[in-house]
Amino acid sequence: MTVPTGRRERKKAATRQKIADTALRLFLERGYDAVGIRDVAAEADVAVTTLFSHFASKEALVFEQDAGFEQRLTQAVTGRAADEPLVPALRREVLALVRHCTADGAAPIWRMIDSSPSLREYEESMRLRHADSLGRAVAADLGLPEDATACRTIARFAIDAYALAREAADPEAAVDEIFRMIEAAWEAGRPS
Repeated sequence: MTVPTGRRERKKAATRQKIADTALRLFLERGYDAVGIRDVAAEADVAVTTLFSHFASKEALVFEQDAGFEQRLTQAVTGRAADEPLVPALRREVLALVRHCTADGAAPIWRMIDSSPSLREYEESMRLRHADSLGRAVAADLGLPEDATACRTIARFAIDAYALAREAADPEAAVDEIFRMIEAAWEAGRPS
């Protein structure tokens, strides 16, 4: 995400971060289901309407970096060097996301997500949305229709690679293994 430049934008970003940090702390301390939106707003010292101006739902508080992740994935395609192949650029970004989501301190958050049906459902819908955005970026990069099957497929594989690697005993080795298969599939079925 871009860094806010003006005072107002910086203040809004700081408020958003304070709300997200407060929510995560409360969810981890008390349990996701035991904490309500009003609890988060009160603890963050903001109005409920302010909370909802930054986050569309309670689930969105847990995945506060969602938009940034989606943007990074599409920029891996659109921002890569002209001579850089697509799959290595995707691999590099997926590996960075996996490292972020498996860093020290992430395990309690993922346990919370895994134990909550609403958070698991939200994460799945988020991943599908990321795959759609990524597929459109790949198609645009290749000059193909945005619903091109190969582009949608490579995007879905990349997003699934992230989810599978995050859960693996050795996430980085899993990214390598998965992307070897993705590379082979892409080379075999890449649109001309």
